[in-house]
Amino acid sequence: MLTPIGGPAAWRGRQLALRGFWPRRFLDLELDALDAALHACPKDPPFIRAADFRIPALAPLFDVLKRELETGAGVVRLSGIPVERYTHAELRRLFWGICVNIGAPLPQNTQGEIIGEVKDEGTAARSVEDGVLSARARSRSTGPLRFHTDKCDLLVLLCASNGISGGVSRVVSTIAIHDEIARRRPDLLKVLYEDFWRRRPQDEEGPQSRPEDAVFPMPVFSRGPTGAFTSQYSRTYVEMAAATPGVPPLTPQQIEAMDLLAEVADEICVEEPFTPGDIQILNQHTTYHGRTAYADDAAAGSRRNLMRIWLATGFSRALPPGHAIQWGRTEAGVVRGGAMPGISAFNL
Repeated sequence: MLTPIGGPAAWRGRQLALRGFWPRRFLDLELDALDAALHACPKDPPFIRAADFRIPALAPLFDVLKRELETGAGVVRLSGIPVERYTHAELRRLFWGICVNIGAPLPQNTQGEIIGEVKDEGTAARSVEDGVLSARARSRSTGPLRFHTDKCDLLVLLCASNGISGGVSRVVSTIAIHDEIARRRPDLLKVLYEDFWRRRPQDEEGPQSRPEDAVFPMPVFSRGPTGAFTSQYSRTYVEMAAATPGVPPLTPQQIEAMDLLAEVADEICVEEPFTPGDIQILNQHTTYHGRTAYADDAAAGSRRNLMRIWLATGFSRALPPGHAIQWGRTEAGVVRGGAMPGISAFNL
């Protein structure tokens, strides 16, 4: 496990920048099909299922998209949704309709949030646990975000509007990070395959009935039963765990390994700004994502808003048995992950 993996998912930023994020604009006939499906569907999320939002014209696109996400680069950028044509409610329904044709949406917190809206919420987003600002609070601000994963097989973002500057999407291949660390510091790669304590975010997963349930150990890098790679990681949750009474302190080797991971990610990532109407889909087992800081112009009515849906998919990889503590289930192609593991938004 301490040697490079390679393959199509081990891309570097300069390679992806040359061809774009699997660049694909929706065709006119596809946009017409989406519009027709939207206006033929009387339901609202979470009651819309794939059978309620039929878009056969997009079936060939979805087939290729699924292969690219699971066995290709693991990152897709679609563009051309005419967001100005729709009301806010219609855009949410359209976005949901696309997503349910790809997978099963997951709750993003225990209050049942099914479509997150990543935008500046100012002081309302502030949440501190044991002196560490939560990941949710960081994302609902205008500040930069460190590389991390969300707890789902696929992260799907729709840019409904953008701020006046910044907010550039940053994406990096976790397999490429793994392979570069294998070349530079195999000793630290070994550390990343060992357990790091994590803390469950209270503002997403709610307070735990027992304090010991709020923290758990899991490696940064892992391999499933078929050998498939996966990385579920947020340094914020590791830091939150380290600040929790009773949790062993981070070792110098663990800190050095996380520092090197961040350094390599910065070196080999790709950066791409969002344009309204863009949809970005990321495999959360093979990519990390982050962003640069951004600025809104509230007075002019210019605000950044990314609609977010977490998906479990029928084409996902099997995970290591030990990951059940985070995902609920680890078999390939099952509903897993989310703030309430094993529960889809349809079951709320």
